[in-house]
Amino acid sequence: MRGKPEIPLRDLIKTNAALLAISIASFILMGAGTALYGPALPVFARGFDIHIGTAGLLISAHWIGCSIGVGTMFFVGARATPRHVVMAMTLGAALMALGASWALTVLGAVLFGAGYGAATVVFNPRMLRAFGARGPAMLSLLNATFGIGAIGAPLVFVALGNDAVLSFTICAVIGVVITACAGPAGRDATVVASDSATPFRLNLPILLFGAVAISVEACLTGLGPTALINAGLSETLAAQLLSAFFLAFLAARLCLMFMAGLLPAFTLFTLSLAGACISALIAALWLPGVGFVGLGFCAGMFFPTEYVTATRKMGNNARVAPTIIGAGLVGGVFAPLLMSPFLETMGQRGFFWVVACTTGLLSLGALANLRSMNS
Repeated sequence: MRGKPEIPLRDLIKTNAALLAISIASFILMGAGTALYGPALPVFARGFDIHIGTAGLLISAHWIGCSIGVGTMFFVGARATPRHVVMAMTLGAALMALGASWALTVLGAVLFGAGYGAATVVFNPRMLRAFGARGPAMLSLLNATFGIGAIGAPLVFVALGNDAVLSFTICAVIGVVITACAGPAGRDATVVASDSATPFRLNLPILLFGAVAISVEACLTGLGPTALINAGLSETLAAQLLSAFFLAFLAARLCLMFMAGLLPAFTLFTLSLAGACISALIAALWLPGVGFVGLGFCAGMFFPTEYVTATRKMGNNARVAPTIIGAGLVGGVFAPLLMSPFLETMGQRGFFWVVACTTGLLSLGALANLRSMNS
């Protein structure tokens, strides 16, 4: 018996145009806000007269907020709309733009992170489900648009004279526009019929891989610019290299659109970890800027490949997406929190040695589990 004919991608895009447009705009905002943390840390440290290690807590505040957002989504599920999650990011950016006090700035990071975390749960499963067989490729496209905001934000930050307040104000204004236009876009795509939903299948190994990989990504995006400054680069050059990092990040996710049909997702995940180890060694031993940009390309593959693998292993139950993303956030919260106080005592390139060791060990573990994860 013949299966159902595959729906042309053009028709799928027409059907899900509202979902696609709001998802892309939201991910651009997510990328812009996240990319501003790194170059803004020295500015906040000077402005509030705090230690750079204390300023690094802003990164952990963001990821703590992400955990809150994801945890909330575990319970509210389909009742959350794109408008809700973008509104949270908008309020967070506005608080950071106020620059009224360090406590309010941290609260802003928590709120932005909560919206960010909820947005990953709102948009990623919808995109994967709405586009059917084309889902993995469209998921890569959506996550690639994160890089557009992440590339542009540090460049805008430098163009504005390293003005963190004005940079976050722009993010807040963009958030207001998206919130006004969002409505309930794509809400129906989250509903899984009870007769098609699979049981919740917990898979601890893939969750562990995701937690460590996302911890590396969080440290690179949040603490990477400070690590480059410690290696002797200027603040302006470090911000520009962060844009280059996200340009490579974007390129990787665009490449995944084509590679997703050629190699299994976990094979691509394993290759990205090995590449990250090599790039970190380049940064530690030779050229920090070149190695950092290489890390951007590899980190761009972490989440989509791990997410596709995890959903295949764990099923399409409504609790699966929050569980996968929540596991990654465990690493995102604690890794910057643990590393930021030691940035100034690691030596000029100690940060990159830590990244090289972590990704090297994780790639060996992934290689050992390659067959079982791809089956």
